[in-house]
Amino acid sequence: MSNTTLLKRIQSSFIGQQTQYPLVDGSISPRRYFDSAASTLMMRPAFEVAQNFLEHYSSTHSELHFSARGANRAYDWAHKRVLDFVGANSDIYSCYFAGSGATAGFNRVASELAILRPQRDVVIVSEMEHHSNDLPHRKHASKVIHLPLVGEGANCGGIDIDVAQETIKKYGSRINYIAITAASNVTGVMTPIHELAQLAHSVGAYIIVDASQMIAHAPISMQSEVLIEADIDVLIFSGHKIYAPGSPGAVIASKSLLKQTSPSEVGGGMVKNVYIEHFTPSDNLPEREEAGTPNIVGAITLACALDVLLNIGMQSILQKEQHLINLAWTKLSEIEGVNLYGPDPDQLPRTGTIAFNIVGFDHGLTAAALNDYHNIQVRNGCFCAHPYVREMLKRELWEINLDPDTPDIEAKVERKRGMARASLGIYNSEEDVLALCHAVADLASRQQEILLAYQPQGKSGYRHREFLPDQTTLFDPVTALEQSLKKL
Repeated sequence: MSNTTLLKRIQSSFIGQQTQYPLVDGSISPRRYFDSAASTLMMRPAFEVAQNFLEHYSSTHSELHFSARGANRAYDWAHKRVLDFVGANSDIYSCYFAGSGATAGFNRVASELAILRPQRDVVIVSEMEHHSNDLPHRKHASKVIHLPLVGEGANCGGIDIDVAQETIKKYGSRINYIAITAASNVTGVMTPIHELAQLAHSVGAYIIVDASQMIAHAPISMQSEVLIEADIDVLIFSGHKIYAPGSPGAVIASKSLLKQTSPSEVGGGMVKNVYIEHFTPSDNLPEREEAGTPNIVGAITLACALDVLLNIGMQSILQKEQHLINLAWTKLSEIEGVNLYGPDPDQLPRTGTIAFNIVGFDHGLTAAALNDYHNIQVRNGCFCAHPYVREMLKRELWEINLDPDTPDIEAKVERKRGMARASLGIYNSEEDVLALCHAVADLASRQQEILLAYQPQGKSGYRHREFLPDQTTLFDPVTALEQSLKKL
């Protein structure tokens, strides 16, 4: 099967694409899912392989019965697929799974590197990092420097390599590592990770890359084919952002680095010997980094999704997505009363994420109305990237004219401090993007009607005053369990 054919078939193979919900006008329609930057839908072939594995389920760490033997093989295969996907030579790199997303990996790496090189007390991050690639470093490092971004206000985004170089030169041998996102989760702006790796290595620092927002959208490689001394030391991503909800986070790190650190998590499976007085960690990677019973099902699901994407080719996926994001940017730019955030796609390369606001609407109202009137699902808020969002919104926030004695002033400010975000997955089509743009234009043209139809809820929520859909149309675990039990 050609990669083009496979891409077309996979696009319609995601669980939940056709899930229907009611709308304000009384109709029912399938949702259009634009929340992939938060978490993607599940790829059906990956899900079905995991279901098949459950027929043979057993834990790992044994070879003496058939099921355990199969579990070991599957879990080993999952590690290898991750390494293949990010172009990591298995002689140089190891992969281990951690927690339920990238956050666990960042916390572990930040803690271990702080212990490894306490004399290097500086960590450099950027102002557009997700909290998971910012707060762990603040907790464990003595000093965290935030690199400023290119542009100001709504156009802010992207790393200034010259400023990065100056900062790295200034702190020099004090720098333990640079932790940088490969792509922003707010605007999708991409980062030249290998150029930064080269700069980091020039002063003996490591580079840690947050690939969570890049991994499903564009090719990414641990090893540079162009620059010298520009390979990535550690790369971390969340499996739930690459079509495998429920899968663990993945950490790919150089073996030479891992062997210098002590495992931050201990327990069964990661030790060579345990005595009353002491214990000896295993020398084997990745076993020594994966204490406890692993999330085998999640790892298999993730590996299957990666395998499919490898067969399609990430360059093909990137080309498709850039066409769609350029289309969305162009169409939304044409709508009066819509503000877009981040650099124009012609200025800096972006993944399929676009943040916007409708003038006169709070971000929560935009998200609620897109859902209720058009069955378009987007996210709203600051997306766990508060400093970056505040920078892009600073002019708009300054213009808020509220008396300090205004009742519920904190909630009213919070409802202004954010954006709506539409983020693409491989399943989104040109038809979806045009539907999104049409829906935004529709809401912008009916501003007073929409404003009167909603009641604010809490700090950022909104509820339609009259549209109260039957709760049976939404997922309920109790109901789902009762239905399942009836089938027994």
